[in-house]
Amino acid sequence: MEGVRRWWQELAGLVLPAECGGCGSARTVLCPQCRAALSGAVPFRVRPVPEPPGLPAVHAAARYADEVRAALLAHKERGALALARPLGAALAGAVRAGVGEVGWGEGEGPQPPGDLLLVPVPSTRAAVRARGHDPARRIALAAAGELRRAGVSARVAAVLRQRRAVADQSGLDSRQRLDNLVGALTVVPGGARVLCGGPVVLVDDVVTTGASLAEAARAVRAVRVAGAAERAGQGESGRCGEEAKGALCGEGATAGYVGITREDSRQLSGTEERGVDGVSVRPLDDVGGAGDVLCAAVVAASPDSFEINRN
Repeated sequence: MEGVRRWWQELAGLVLPAECGGCGSARTVLCPQCRAALSGAVPFRVRPVPEPPGLPAVHAAARYADEVRAALLAHKERGALALARPLGAALAGAVRAGVGEVGWGEGEGPQPPGDLLLVPVPSTRAAVRARGHDPARRIALAAAGELRRAGVSARVAAVLRQRRAVADQSGLDSRQRLDNLVGALTVVPGGARVLCGGPVVLVDDVVTTGASLAEAARAVRAVRVAGAAERAGQGESGRCGEEAKGALCGEGATAGYVGITREDSRQLSGTEERGVDGVSVRPLDDVGGAGDVLCAAVVAASPDSFEINRN
C-alpha cells in the first residue's frame, strides 16, 4: 500500500496540479509571483543565532515566510511533488553562491577533479513513512539536475542516516535541538568511498537553528578525519581506507567521536574536531580536497538570519 500511495502522489503531483503551492492560484504548480519570491533574489549568507559549533557557511535562496513557506510545506507535508523542481532550482542557486564564496571551481582551466557532492540531511524513517517521500533528498536531486544543466558536475550522495532515535524538534530551542541531535547521524556502509569522490555541500530545505546541518557536517568530517589518519599511517594518499570505512559506517558506529557526550559537543569549535580516540586533529575547513565540507545550502532560512548579515 505504501508503494501505491507514493505512485499516486507522483502521478497526481505531476499530471494534475490543482493550485499554486505558494498562494493557491488555480491550475499551476507555482505562479510567476511565487517563483519570483522563491528564486528572484540573490542567495544570501545566513547565520542562526546562536550559531552551533561546527556549522559550515550556509547560503539560502529565500526567506522562510509567506509564499515560500507555503510552498515548502506543500511539498514536504502535502505531497505536492511537482514543487521539487522549482524548489531544486532555488537550492541550486544557493549551492552556486556557497561554492562561489569559497572559490571552488573558479579560475582558469578545467573544473577541479571529482563531482560536487550534494549531501542531503536525512529525514527520520518515521517521517519518510508518514510523508511517503524524503523532501530534502528529492529537492537535492532536482538541484543536482539544475547544476548539471548549467555545466557543473554535481550529483547527490545520500550517505547520511539516523543512527539513533531523536525527539521531535518542534518546540525545542536552539540548545535543546543541538543536544537532541549530537551523534544522531552516521554515514551508511560504503558511504566513505562515495565521499572520497569530491567536495561536499550539505543541503536541506530549511535552516532554523542550524543544529541539523552542524550534525551532518560532523558526521561527514569524521569520515574524512579517520580516512586521513589511516592514509598518513600507511603512507598512502589516494584512496579511502577500508578499515576507516568499517569503523565509521557499520551498525552502531560512532562516526569518529568515541564516547562523545552532549557536554563534549558544547566544547567543539568550528575549526577543530575531536578525532578518532579523542585525538585533536588539524582544522577541517580547508577547501578543495575530496570529502571536504565546502559549505551548506538551503532553500529558505528565517528572515532574522538574513538580517544578521546586513549589519
